[in-house]
Amino acid sequence: MADRLDVLIVGAGFSGMYMALKCREQGLKFEVIEAGSGVGGTWYWNRYPGARVDIQSLEYSFGFDETLEQEWRWSERYAPQAELLAYANHVADRYDLKPHIRFSTRVTAAHWDAAADGWNVTLDSGAVIAARFLVLATGCLSVPTDVTFSGIGDYRGRIYRTSRWPHEGVDFTGQRVGIIGTGSSAIQSIPIIAQQAAHLTVFQRTPNYSMPAHNGPIPEADWQEWLQDPRAYRARSRNTVGGFWNEAREETLATQTPPDEIKAELERRWAWGGFRILSGFADQGIDPDANRIIASFVAAKIREQVKDPKVAELLTPKDHPFGTKRPCVDTGYYATYNRDNVELIDLRSDPLETFTATGIRTQGRSFDFDAVVLATGFDAMTGAIERIDIRGVNGETIKEHWAHGPETYLGLMVAGFPNLFLITGPGSPSVLTNMIHSIEQHVEYVADIIASLNAAQAGRIEATREAEQLWTDHVDQTAAMTLLPQANSWYMGANVPGKPRRFMPYAGGLHTYTDICNAVKAKGWEGFVVARGAQVISESRTFTTYPPPPENMAPHLMELAMGRVAQWMQDHGRA
Repeated sequence: MADRLDVLIVGAGFSGMYMALKCREQGLKFEVIEAGSGVGGTWYWNRYPGARVDIQSLEYSFGFDETLEQEWRWSERYAPQAELLAYANHVADRYDLKPHIRFSTRVTAAHWDAAADGWNVTLDSGAVIAARFLVLATGCLSVPTDVTFSGIGDYRGRIYRTSRWPHEGVDFTGQRVGIIGTGSSAIQSIPIIAQQAAHLTVFQRTPNYSMPAHNGPIPEADWQEWLQDPRAYRARSRNTVGGFWNEAREETLATQTPPDEIKAELERRWAWGGFRILSGFADQGIDPDANRIIASFVAAKIREQVKDPKVAELLTPKDHPFGTKRPCVDTGYYATYNRDNVELIDLRSDPLETFTATGIRTQGRSFDFDAVVLATGFDAMTGAIERIDIRGVNGETIKEHWAHGPETYLGLMVAGFPNLFLITGPGSPSVLTNMIHSIEQHVEYVADIIASLNAAQAGRIEATREAEQLWTDHVDQTAAMTLLPQANSWYMGANVPGKPRRFMPYAGGLHTYTDICNAVKAKGWEGFVVARGAQVISESRTFTTYPPPPENMAPHLMELAMGRVAQWMQDHGRA
């Protein structure tokens, strides 16, 4: 075993690279382990046709270095995968990070060594690395679901997964193609594949809401406004629920607004594009009546774009409130179904039975394909973590600890697993936000913890079980205040058979979460035990009172939200 590291980082996406930079700033001995052959994380792996970010490029970028901001110019409002990967490589090269990264290597196990106050980490080569701190920058959407189908081994054509797309690309010109799934990756890739393929058959189980990106070059005026004061722009974005500027109307209720005013506001936001429609009215994510107003508007927009009323009806979601699954941002998705070479198959009325040697057979039809694309999603938030054999102070695995759903303190640490940090883990705002801003907040917070421990000459830090339980309850109750848990979404783990159902991200907003983290730090890392060997240096048993609903919440919304929390507590024996 080589000399012990201060920090071992798993993953060389944006979070892993930024964590490496913070370690170097502190003069720590560190290394990054990366399964891929290059940096970029999600933008290294996801190369399917049409892949691009759904947050505006200006905000989906690092803000820790003003020079970096000034020297990189994005080509489009929503950057495509190739440009995002180029940006990741630019960051890695600019800060000379690649020599610190061990590529094409996986971590298979990490076991706590109590005698050394550190982790023994095993690689797929069999090598073991000792490290005081272990940082899992493994990504929230990095492990594809292990979805398979009857007879898939008999199929003689080509099978592609959007999550592991060939780096050399795929040309579907003249081919008969089937695609299973209509989530984000499918919605982005379907218009591109349809332009190439002789015929494209889309197999849909559950339709998703999607908004137009209205993508294109960033207007020069927007660039100049950004360059004048990017600090103010970023500060404004970070001090929001989603970590991006979305012009939220926090006091305007759809249920108390005249229909013509609602339509005008929604039309304005639809024309702007992207996620702007998510924050048109303060009650749309809490009040079912308000949500139905917004959903009806979007349904009408689908009908406007799709010529065949029956196809439009199939593409309109009916089993979940608007915004409770991560909405998609598209370029020409709905209009693609007007093409003569595109067909939509509803798997609810005509279930998929089996793959055959030449294609797919549903209950009512047989299809022959030259290629099939599986756009079947990810084991979100916990998948990459649970696939590592992580064993804490009592030999308990993290998968065992999460047998009933993930439990963390601040989405950052797990009780019984000292010196182990999760970047944008379950229980943090993460996937409900602009991931770059959440990554920066989390990495900077972890760096502060490590610096504080070093200043105190402490060996370890661990979340208490009490703090973990209180935070997990707060995450659950905050979600229960909203309509979010009403969808069978990957937020809930509903797309993975056998996965415990729990709303995993923190729905209180990035701004509120940041305030809570700052309060925990100000109170001497409350909820954590800081120790040196057998000596406890600090242990705070007083806890931040987590914030109630916003003071400006309308009375009937407060009643709805509190009623849902009371019901949740009753259902879970907490009343």
